[in-house]
Amino acid sequence: MNELQQHFQSTIYSFGFNLLEKTGLSSQAAHYVNTLLLLIIFSIVLYGIDFLLRRILMIILIKTIRKSKTRIDDFLIHNNVLKNLTHLIPLIIAKQSLPLIFTGFPQITFFTIKIVDVLIIITFTVLIKSIFYTLKDILHSRKRFSDKPLDSYFQVIAILLYMIGAILIFSELTGKNPTGLLTALGAASAIIILVFKDTILGFVASIQVSSNDMVRVGDWIEMPKYGADGDVLTINLSTVKIRNFDNTVTTIPTYALISDSFKNYRTMQKSGGRRIKRSLNIKMGSIRFLDSNEIEDLKRIKLIKSYIIERQQEINTYNLNHVDDPTMLVNGRRMTNIGLFREYVKRYLLNNSNIHKQFHLMVRHMQPTQHGLPIEIYAFTNTVDWLKYEGIMADIFDHILAVVPYFHLELFELPSAADIHEVLLAQINENKNG
Repeated sequence: MNELQQHFQSTIYSFGFNLLEKTGLSSQAAHYVNTLLLLIIFSIVLYGIDFLLRRILMIILIKTIRKSKTRIDDFLIHNNVLKNLTHLIPLIIAKQSLPLIFTGFPQITFFTIKIVDVLIIITFTVLIKSIFYTLKDILHSRKRFSDKPLDSYFQVIAILLYMIGAILIFSELTGKNPTGLLTALGAASAIIILVFKDTILGFVASIQVSSNDMVRVGDWIEMPKYGADGDVLTINLSTVKIRNFDNTVTTIPTYALISDSFKNYRTMQKSGGRRIKRSLNIKMGSIRFLDSNEIEDLKRIKLIKSYIIERQQEINTYNLNHVDDPTMLVNGRRMTNIGLFREYVKRYLLNNSNIHKQFHLMVRHMQPTQHGLPIEIYAFTNTVDWLKYEGIMADIFDHILAVVPYFHLELFELPSAADIHEVLLAQINENKNG
């Protein structure tokens, strides 16, 4: 404390003390009353300073800031940087004023200065945190960082700030060097790791997720184990929030992204095409060779007319040179209804403007099962929009299901109650007629 400050404080204290003594109070009573009055006056003054800074100065700054085009100042206001700064100024003034208020009370002065120092540390810690969170918002506003898990990193920074603040407060209250506390914390590291296990795992997971580019904010991911199927809202230190397509929100631990498997649809969305992979089960008993009349009838289908003519010429040439008894259909080569059906579906997809022509396109046989012969359509739409994709796929299968009978094929389905009832009625009628 410099000589000018001591002289100023002594003058203020003496003025009040002498004034109270003139009223007839004893020296001790004047001393107590003078101290109480100074405490009340300085409390009002400090509150006034804080009020002026928060109300008048903040209003002026906010109006000026909001007129600017940059968003940085908006982030400063949103994270209360200026507000926390205004709280710091009255505390610094209070620390300098306490020796004047509690003149003659060294223990109270020492105790109140400690309290103010603790408040300064807390306010300064919160101020630094708000500055870091402003930096986070600035980075989030940049396209390059918009999908990065910045929340996780800045939560770690906030935890470190709180730990440093707690150490400084401990050092201030006890008067001991912070090194001793750090040494004790090192010895208790096993307990710390146990207490902050989820935080540590989440931090490590966030680093791995970010460095390996596994998940970004906005990605569509699917984790059946947690019932998650939707877009990633946030990735922070401990949890990942996913907004499902039914508008519910699923929260999963961040470290689950590296400990469990999940499906990320980002590459599909970037590719511009979404896969259709669905099968029709054809009744095995309906598969057969086609006779000449049926072939001629199918030539009326524009998409496969040229294919049938070309294929028929090829088969006739082969059979003429290699088949001795053409009356046996098994001898030589013949067109089947299932073969023409597959060709038709393939050409139909190739001529569909909603199918992506640069990706794989197949109509293939799958392993026959007790439910018939699966004919799988494997193709990609030229859009990744969910609603459009579902509409395109529905239109395709509406058409394919409708054309199956034209190829003298039948779809397999398990018998319904009506089918069983019809069979039973037929047997009853047969028994009656017999």
